[in-house]
Amino acid sequence: MPAHELRVVVIGESLVDIISDPRRPEAVQVHPGGSPLNVAVGAARLGLRTSLVTHYADDRHGLLIEEHLTTNRVQVINGGTTPTSTALATLGPDGAADYTFSISWEINGNALPALAAVEGSTHVHTGSIAAVLPPGDRGTLALVQAAREHATVSYDPNCRPGISPDAAVARQKAELFVAASDVVKASDEDLNWLYPDRTPEETLEAWLALGPAVVAVTRGAAGPVILSRNGRVEMVAESTTVADTVGAGDSFMAGLIAGLAQLGALGAKGGRTRLCSLTPEDLKALVAYANRAAAITCSRRGANPPRKDELGPLTWPSTGGGSRPEHQRRHS
Repeated sequence: MPAHELRVVVIGESLVDIISDPRRPEAVQVHPGGSPLNVAVGAARLGLRTSLVTHYADDRHGLLIEEHLTTNRVQVINGGTTPTSTALATLGPDGAADYTFSISWEINGNALPALAAVEGSTHVHTGSIAAVLPPGDRGTLALVQAAREHATVSYDPNCRPGISPDAAVARQKAELFVAASDVVKASDEDLNWLYPDRTPEETLEAWLALGPAVVAVTRGAAGPVILSRNGRVEMVAESTTVADTVGAGDSFMAGLIAGLAQLGALGAKGGRTRLCSLTPEDLKALVAYANRAAAITCSRRGANPPRKDELGPLTWPSTGGGSRPEHQRRHS
């Protein structure tokens, strides 16, 4: 399916990140954020028609979010009635962020348009707070399950112990979404918190057995690992000067979605079959593409994902960094 015909729907929270850097106490920054919002903006910047099922209020922070989404050509289905959520991100010496949240999650105010959006989608993505925080978590799962007949599904737990501190409950909810998904991405921090008694790769294997075709873990500077039933690829992180890591994992997720679109691996009809047949060479090209997206985001402040012209197309090392082999082009 041509990229311009694909429709990606992201379900999840929008909020405002208030970023405080002890190294520069005079420079408090305020940015639209939230993992699903960042993924939606990242996917739209990479050329995919993208909608976001979310909620924010008609207040100062909500208007900032709306302007950001509109500027980045993300269509919004706003289903909430509560105040706009905020996250205070305090940066450490290495640029990594710790968060304190004032947040709520519910989308009942626009349930029918949200259902229509996922039923008309090619791919649906969700995760983070939207998958664990009542009352909206059940609605999120119901939308994902309704989407599967029409769309492929991706999920990123993006765990927030400050929001959902009970790891056992979070683990149970995560496994429901893993089982409903075709593609799952998590960080090693997520997996170590959810499953402290096993390695992240043991968790990837266990999650793969629940039903997804592709699972991946990001490991900061150590780089990502991606796994399918056809192979495993490990890759070091791209070298870059790190401004901060805000939104890097979300850019990696958006890169996975956009890369899968280029592989013809999105959508329930044909896409799911293609997704299950990805070769180790496909996986290497895919993870390199997402890795590059994350590195670009790390090189600049805030959740500022790359655009299509910055990232370029998916490339295959075996073809000298150029276009994909002929037998793979037919899947476009």
